Amino acid sequence: MSIPESIVIYDTTLRDGTQGLGLSFSSLDKLRVAEKLDEFGVDYIEGGWPGSNPKDVDFFSEARKRTWRNAKIAAFGSTRRADRSVETDPQIKTLLEAETPVITFFGKTWKLHVTEVLRTTPEENQSMIRDTANYLKEEGREVIYDAEHFFDGYKDDPQHAIDTIIAAEEGGADVIVLCDTNGGTMPHEIQNITADVFKRLSVPIGIHTHDDTGVGVANALAAVTVGVSHIQGTINGYGERTGNCNLTSAIPNLELKMGVKLRADVAKLTKISHFVDDLGNNAHNDRAPYVGRTAFSHKGGMHVNAVQKLSRSYEHIEPETVGNSQIILISELSGQSNVLMKAKELGHDLEKGSETAIKILNQLKQLEKDGYEFEAAEGSFELLVRKAIDDYTPLFKLQEYHCSTRRHPETHFETCEATVKLEVNGESTYKVAEGDGPVNALDGALRKALEPFYPSIKNIQLRDYKVRIIDSHTGTAAKTRVLIVSTDGDETWGTVGVSENIIVASWKALVDSFEFYLLRSLKE
Repeated sequence: MSIPESIVIYDTTLRDGTQGLGLSFSSLDKLRVAEKLDEFGVDYIEGGWPGSNPKDVDFFSEARKRTWRNAKIAAFGSTRRADRSVETDPQIKTLLEAETPVITFFGKTWKLHVTEVLRTTPEENQSMIRDTANYLKEEGREVIYDAEHFFDGYKDDPQHAIDTIIAAEEGGADVIVLCDTNGGTMPHEIQNITADVFKRLSVPIGIHTHDDTGVGVANALAAVTVGVSHIQGTINGYGERTGNCNLTSAIPNLELKMGVKLRADVAKLTKISHFVDDLGNNAHNDRAPYVGRTAFSHKGGMHVNAVQKLSRSYEHIEPETVGNSQIILISELSGQSNVLMKAKELGHDLEKGSETAIKILNQLKQLEKDGYEFEAAEGSFELLVRKAIDDYTPLFKLQEYHCSTRRHPETHFETCEATVKLEVNGESTYKVAEGDGPVNALDGALRKALEPFYPSIKNIQLRDYKVRIIDSHTGTAAKTRVLIVSTDGDETWGTVGVSENIIVASWKALVDSFEFYLLRSLKE
């Protein structure tokens, strides 16, 4: 067998993805994800297990009212039970009531599960698979059969495993998917076993892998090399335990590295990756291949110098191909090339060897020696550049600030109070705010002081707050580095502050965040 010219992508983010830790969607969330997946161009969207929970019932009810441009919606379930006919099985009934054009059902492959979990015979198990496929086909559905634990079952008893998928083919299944449910199979095993399956079946073969050994994507691609034309996976690799085959890696590998034709638009890959994380309220994996923030980042001075001359010298594809972008990291490893390219990104053309470029580099290295890091604090770095090239006018001057904590003696309820006194446009303003903590209180007081002069300040939201002790060997006198991530809904930026006093460090990062936003917005 050879690599197929085209492959269909079956997305199970809304079902298998949500079975993993840290991902939960409302029915509305599921519809929004499904709409994005359809726009992205996947071929199948597995919406969930009808009847298992009210959210899935609501999802399928709404899904059938909509027109889907690219994807077919699939309902997921199991074979009939061993003790009843397929016509009377209530679970099969709920699958049909979902009114999806596609039904995916799973059955047992591994004899261990047949005899010890289902407590039935191999013959009855095969009948359960065959009957279910046949009944769903007679009802006019496209039928996909997921052979659960196929590879474990094959390694335990090859003939028994083969007999179960032959039963699915006899029942009329349109696609038979080989599942590495426990995620313990290696790529060479996937290839060898799948190649043997192709000798036994005439229907299209699919692959469903998990990432328990870190080779979920590799296993899916290994199956493709021997002819598999249907891949199941999830956006960002969400799923049970360590997750499923990560489609944000598998899709670009298939199209860009293996030359396989896909319906999915790889240029939208980074966008949908971030969308699913954002909707699931999860931090994005900065180091994710293709779609991570640092996937096309460059830090070492020699690397940056080479990329500046020829980007493909250190980039395996153009970042824009997958909707991502190149970034230049700023650190103590930076050379002038880093500083020049970063400054150019900010709209400032500096000459190599110039007094300003050397000044910025020396300031950068001294600040990092003091505990600062600018890799995730592009807002603070831009302010540093602006100050160095005299493109900076303070928008406000701090006169004083104060922070205190009160604790009620009976309820033990704690409240933080912050006062801020600023000079803005020659006018002094003094504001007080309460908060759940000192940073929250300072943020509130600073907003109150600035908003009358800069109304757009209300657009800023603090998205993340990280604290790190730099030199813990000095005990309570240790320096603290605070990183604040802020957003205005469209753009996200980081700022940093360092001090022996956590309040001072937080204040520095907070002020940088507000100044960065205001300077950019006023310039526009």
